[in-house]
Formats: sequence, structure tokens, C-alpha cells
Amino acid sequence: MYSPDESHAMYAPPVADPSAPSAPPAGTFDNVPGYEGTMVGGGGFLPPPMPTMPMPMPEPGLAQPNWNIPSITEDTAREAFIMFASSKCCYNSSPAREGVITRMDAFNTYRYRLETFNESRSTEWSQEPYNGQPVDAFIQAVPGPWDIPAQAPGLFKDHTQVIRVPYTSSVKNCYACVGMGRSPCKDCAGAGNKVCWVCNGSGYRHGDDRCSHCSGRGRENCSQCRGQGSKECSTCHGRRQILVFINLNVKWTNHIDVYVVEQNSGLKVGNLSKVSGKEMHKDAQYLVYPVRGFPDPAVVGASERLVREHQANYSQTSRILQQRQTIELIPITRVGYMWKGKSCVYFVFGNEFKVSSEDYPATCCCCSVL
Repeated sequence: MYSPDESHAMYAPPVADPSAPSAPPAGTFDNVPGYEGTMVGGGGFLPPPMPTMPMPMPEPGLAQPNWNIPSITEDTAREAFIMFASSKCCYNSSPAREGVITRMDAFNTYRYRLETFNESRSTEWSQEPYNGQPVDAFIQAVPGPWDIPAQAPGLFKDHTQVIRVPYTSSVKNCYACVGMGRSPCKDCAGAGNKVCWVCNGSGYRHGDDRCSHCSGRGRENCSQCRGQGSKECSTCHGRRQILVFINLNVKWTNHIDVYVVEQNSGLKVGNLSKVSGKEMHKDAQYLVYPVRGFPDPAVVGASERLVREHQANYSQTSRILQQRQTIELIPITRVGYMWKGKSCVYFVFGNEFKVSSEDYPATCCCCSVL
């Protein structure tokens, strides 16, 4: 038999779920000058300081290069086609080896690429259990978000870095457990026991058979808290105090936009992303100016539009560190050939002599299923 106190404890009705608040109360964090908008979980990106470098001056028109991409030979076209067919497990290489080339047409297209490498910064309040770490809040004035040095990676490489803001670390009582170091168990609502799952709290299984699982008590000790009704606080790890501080999140991003001049060869533009071309122009500086004097007006128009968009999109919420623009001339050859009386076409393109053939005439059945 159990004493009245034990019996009362075992059959204590569940209390309301005393779960910890999902977010710290507003008074948990100090008011730090220059970081008033900082929140838990991060806030918006911080506007950068005014640029110290002047806008670039327009460059003179580009000089027209005195060269042309020579057309590929029939041997080069056939060799590329054979390599293409051999790389496909379901392709019979006979059309590539035995097909009779009837026509070769050369097409060249321009690819304009603009890259903007920028740095953005955001802040957030963070916390960790207090284990005697240094506390430096209010010792000195807190440096501004853009005054804290950060080691940038190589140019045009994405990277992130998290920096603890100096002079913002302070110790607070844990808000989740109110400085107790333990929190009520959510599984048993702090009671330390739960309704027996075997007898559903009746204490009996069949008729007058006492439930062997709970010894007829109708309740069983909570396995999550081992009958204690509380668990170690997951926020402070039982330390009762937390260290709060501001983290500065620095992000370097290379934004890339590409414009390919429309060409009439019939090759899908998406194929060109796999190859390189002959570089005709390259310009890298703090802020580039749209290209001028290029013989294709479509490239000039794309440069003007993208430069304007990049500077509008990235200069307000981040600091532009470098821009780079390039123009490539990509060679494309459309090859017509005959095989077993059937007329077919394939394309050889780029410096790598990549091949595209959508009507290859000798594939096995598994290719058609795929």
C-alpha cells in the first residue's frame, strides 16, 4: 500500500503545459547604440557607408580586333561527332563514322557576362550557456557594423563569416527556466507521471486483473524526466545563466548575369553554358562602365541594361567591391550529313568542340524510353 502522500503524487492530475516562451522577452537584450534594429534570428541587411571611390569615367569605344574565328574543318567536325557518339552508351557510332557530310555552315554568337562582387552585413542577437566566458559589455564604445574588420576571400568568390561584435557580451538570468536551471517536463506536464498506456489509467486489464505494468496504480513514472517532473533546461544547459551578444554576419556574393545574342543556327542557347569562347573584351574595376563602340548593338544594349540594374540592386543594401564584364565570341558550326538515305544535322560549338544532336539516327530502344 502507498501512503496518502505517495498516492496523491501518483494520481496528480496533469497541469497545463508550462513550456518555455518561444522567444526571449524584450528586456533580455541591452540597447546597443548603432544596433537598435537587431533581433533574435537576424534582421535586414544594413545599408553600407557612402562609397569613397568615385564613379568611373566612360571609356573610349572598343577597338575592333583584327581577327576572326576560322571555320572548323570537316575532319574536326567528324572527330568531334565520333567522340560524342562514343560517349553515349545507347548510341551506335556508325552514323558518326560513316555518315556523308553534305554541308557545313558557320555561325558566331556573342556572350556578354557581368559579375558584381559585393559584401553585405546583417546582425542578430545570439546566446549560449554561460560558462565563465569573458563579459565585455559597456567597457568601450561598440564599433559600428561596417567598422568591424572582416577578411574578404578572393575576388568573385562566395563566402560567409560570423563575427562576434566586441563589447556586446553580457550575462543574464536564463529566461527559459527563470534562472532555475531546470524546466518542467513537457511529456508529463511537470507531474512526473503519466496515465498508464496499458490499462488507460484504470489500474485493471481484464475484469479484476490488476495491471502488471503499473501495479494497479493507473499511472506510470515519466520516462523522459525519470519521474522528476522536470528536465535540465535546454537553453542554459542547467547553468541558470546565459551569455548574450551580437553576431555580425558578413556575406560575400558574386552576382552573375549573362546575355547571349540570339543566333539563327538552330542550336538551343542553353547548350552554350557548357562551353567557352574566344574572349574579345575584359574589363574589371571597382565599378565598370557599359561597353561602348562594340559592333553588335545587342551587346551594347545588354551591357547598358545590366550595369544599370546591378548598381541599382546591389549598391543600396551592400557594398560593391569589384565588377567584371567580358565579351566572348562563341563559334557554332551546323553540320548536315546523310546516313542510309536520311538527312540529319548536328552542331559543333565552343572552344571545346562540344556536339549537340537531337535527331541522331541510331539509338537503341532504351534511349527512346528515356
